[in-house]
Amino acid sequence: MVFVVDDDEIVRDAMQRLFRSVGLRVEAFASAADFLHSQLADVPSCLVLDVRMPGLSGLDFQAELAQANIQIPIVFMTGHGDIPMTVKAMKAGAIEFLPKPFREQDMLDAVRLGLERDRARRHDERTIADVRAKFAGLTPREQEVMGFVTSGLLNKQIAGEMQLAEITVKLHRGSVMRKMAAKSVADLVRMADILGVRRKS
Repeated sequence: MVFVVDDDEIVRDAMQRLFRSVGLRVEAFASAADFLHSQLADVPSCLVLDVRMPGLSGLDFQAELAQANIQIPIVFMTGHGDIPMTVKAMKAGAIEFLPKPFREQDMLDAVRLGLERDRARRHDERTIADVRAKFAGLTPREQEVMGFVTSGLLNKQIAGEMQLAEITVKLHRGSVMRKMAAKSVADLVRMADILGVRRKS
């Protein structure tokens, strides 16, 4: 989904035609406030944003979205761009800053990059949520064993640390691997790093 925010109706219409011509879904808004008050589709998205608008400017809107933790890639367009403005937008994470008039292909390339980035971010967030849910399903003892295993300790060493029989540690370790759906210790280490539970040896 591509969202277009521009106070110029002619630009909004042109952008909608452009994106629809390559099979993209698009919604257009006349102001940042209209965008904020709408129910946005929960799909990979990119925001095409005019820099100069009445009320909230594009750069201020970018800052507001960041503050609200709305992570949507932004492609700026402007008829009045200058270098400091471009630098500020790019430093704050904008995908591209296109001066009007721009080549349609440049806009499509920038938006495609934004959509790919958003798709990747959403995939990463789902992965992290999945790992957290699995970890929450471990018993406190299994969570402790996972911390030791992923720091490189052997079963015998873990048994000593936790004052358990080695066979008990083996059972816990097997249970951790199964519940976390880890194919190897390296896989488990990657999950522990995502969770921040790995004990640094």
